[in-house]
Amino acid sequence: MRVTSPGFFDLQVNGFAGVDFNNPSTTPDDVVRALEAMRLTGVTRCLPTLITSSFETFAACAATVLACEHDAVAGLHMEGPCISPEDGPRGAHPRAHVTAASVDDYERRQAAARGRIRLVTLAPEAPGATRLIDHLVMRGVRVAIGHSAASTAQIRDAVLAGATMSTHLGNGCASMLPRHPNVIWDQLANDELCASFIVDGHHLSPETVRAMVRARGAERSMLVTDAIAAAGCPPGRYRLGELEVELDATGRVAAPGASNLAGSALTMDRAVANTMRFTGLPLDVVLPMATTIPAAYLGLQPAGLLQVDDVDGVLSVRVA
Repeated sequence: MRVTSPGFFDLQVNGFAGVDFNNPSTTPDDVVRALEAMRLTGVTRCLPTLITSSFETFAACAATVLACEHDAVAGLHMEGPCISPEDGPRGAHPRAHVTAASVDDYERRQAAARGRIRLVTLAPEAPGATRLIDHLVMRGVRVAIGHSAASTAQIRDAVLAGATMSTHLGNGCASMLPRHPNVIWDQLANDELCASFIVDGHHLSPETVRAMVRARGAERSMLVTDAIAAAGCPPGRYRLGELEVELDATGRVAAPGASNLAGSALTMDRAVANTMRFTGLPLDVVLPMATTIPAAYLGLQPAGLLQVDDVDGVLSVRVA
């Protein structure tokens, strides 16, 4: 079956094709090279994602990404630094740079990003989180819950303040949780939250993807890659900001010897194919999760057209 689709829109990508968006030594030409490599997988718009770091590192990396002036860059996703400091929920983010939620710190980072931060992921339990959410919402910036060990009440308060998304739901949380309540159930049960998922077979099992998409609803589910520099590359050692990571032959990315993941090597065409296989949903239901739904979440449109061929669940994508 062949269908025509809007281009993929990835709300969370940390790097690609050997290029790390979180490395201050990356150049604008490097960013262009990564974006052009992503385009070959169908991604025509994205939010380059800058993770928890010092202000100086954030400012340098934001300047580099924006200096490329590539039309695929729809803005920036700021993931952190006001996230959980705890092992597990913090994921691969460096503990040294985790901070309380601060309007002043955000405004410094937004100024350094020339006003291009469009999405902020934070933990509702971070001191000052509710005030920062209020501030972001008033300025038209979307707020997502992620890398969190929040309580039921803290999640409720974040949603009441204006948080509208769960970043890579099912990840960025403790590996061991109480059966109920917990940070996953509390977000899934909240009808004001849509959710993004990393469907690479490592971050979530097929059964988990199926259950979560059913609970959230396809119309409020979005696919992200959370790709790092290892995406589109052979197995080996790569970097995510300050962290050295290893891509193994199965496609899993983690710091050497670590049990927790550190981004992914996923491409969006594979995410769509995996989601179809894991959920049993047809291509015309899954494609919007990677195209129109994330674009509409930001009040934007996808760019370009894709020719998508589905041959027995194997996708071939070409930008028309």
